[in-house]
This record gives sequence, structure tokens and C-alpha cells, in this order.
Amino acid sequence: MKRHVTWCCVIACCIGCVQFIGCGGGGAEIKQTTTHASLGQELQDLDAAYQKKIITEKEYKNAKEKLLKKYAK
Repeated sequence: MKRHVTWCCVIACCIGCVQFIGCGGGGAEIKQTTTHASLGQELQDLDAAYQKKIITEKEYKNAKEKLLKKYAK
């Protein structure tokens, strides 16, 4: 009986270890990139999008106004 209890404890510990190791994340790699463009660069990018007709004049004016307000703080 004592031997049976010992084996049950060993098996339970092994199962617990396998479950714990399985929570290791699987090697997922997370990268975060933050860029800080200047107001001038953002305005140039916005103007380029407008010149290439990627955005409308209304979108251009709204985005430009938002940028100017953002950097006015």
C-alpha cells in the first residue's frame, strides 16, 4: 500500500512538472518599435500622401490641423 502511494505521488509530481514546463511560452518573441517623427517630417509625409492623391484635400487639411494641435501642446 505504501509503495502504491509513493508511485502515485511520483506520477502526480511528474504530471505537475510537465504542465508547469508547458506554460513556458513556446518561444514567442515580442518586439515593440516606437518612432518619434518630428512635426516637419510628419507634415512632409502628409503632404506627400496628398500630392500622390492617396488622401483627399479634406483629409489632408484635417490631418494637418490635428498634427499642428498635437505639437502645440
